[in-house]
Amino acid sequence: MEIDIEFILDNMKKYLSIPSPGGYTKEAILEVKKDFEKFGLSTKITNKGALIGTLEGENDHRHVMITAHIDTLGAMVKEIKDNGRIRYHRVGGSSWGSIEGENCYIITRKGKKIRGSIIPKIASTHTYGAEKGNEARNEDNMFVRIDEIVENKDDVLKLGINVGDFICMETRTEITDSGFVKSRYLDNKLAVAIVMEIIRYFKENNLKPKYTTHFYISNYEEIGHGVSVIPERTEEIIAIDVGIVGEGQQSNEFSVSIVAKDRRSPYDFEFRNKLVEIAEKNNIRYEVDVYNFYSSDATHCVAQGRDINFACLGPGVDASHHYERTHILSIENTTNLLKSYMLSD
Repeated sequence: MEIDIEFILDNMKKYLSIPSPGGYTKEAILEVKKDFEKFGLSTKITNKGALIGTLEGENDHRHVMITAHIDTLGAMVKEIKDNGRIRYHRVGGSSWGSIEGENCYIITRKGKKIRGSIIPKIASTHTYGAEKGNEARNEDNMFVRIDEIVENKDDVLKLGINVGDFICMETRTEITDSGFVKSRYLDNKLAVAIVMEIIRYFKENNLKPKYTTHFYISNYEEIGHGVSVIPERTEEIIAIDVGIVGEGQQSNEFSVSIVAKDRRSPYDFEFRNKLVEIAEKNNIRYEVDVYNFYSSDATHCVAQGRDINFACLGPGVDASHHYERTHILSIENTTNLLKSYMLSD
């Protein structure tokens, strides 16, 4: 199956350029909606702001669903300090030190973007010494330093910044000559770009999936309540999410990762085996893995009590929820497995 990797990467970069921390996803959702409709998909935005695009299949009596989430990690203004620094709450499950030194934007209620950076209270070793500079990072000593002339809280308020404003990190997206893809928030905007490539492939080759397929772009996955609507007649759900590359894991940056279990639940054994058999039949490089601190739209969905069969797969990503990296080979293997699944009985 010929994959347009440039199409995937171009869409990925476009989606990464649109800030969408959990709770602030409307602009990104509307961009994906526009892209769905370019290929003639019928679309629906749910009451909660997620997007469903539908691709008609050869069999319309049985439906399947593929999900990818547009929401990312981020932060929110919690308190404006007297010295003009901002204390923040995390949006999603990142570690405090993972964004230290990163440039960011504060997005005010009226849409103004104000530049800043994330630094610890004890940042300068010239001031505090190296020993104090090594203290643990937490909500009491990490702040946003605003790149405006502010000397106190009132100066910050005059900029239009208030408690509840979202804070978005720079992605620092880079694609190397050796095929590595590096960025914040590959989790999970890369998956949304893969969805677009699948749609392009079926439409431009005048193909229909075996079963009517709903593409669900969720907007609260990082918070733990992504999928809330299951279209009628939908029997299976596959969540595309990052595979976890790290110590003790089978996943790598070159294969598609098929999840056997996450922290919430084992995935359906027969469904997982079907994906493995499809991969082996089509010479798709894969790994099966078990994850420690991980859940997906699929297990969020069944935890709500939904009667639906469920699986999860995705590209292997190193340093998830940090400065993430994968390889083009993993993207290709993931895309090929999903295409093959959609053409299978």
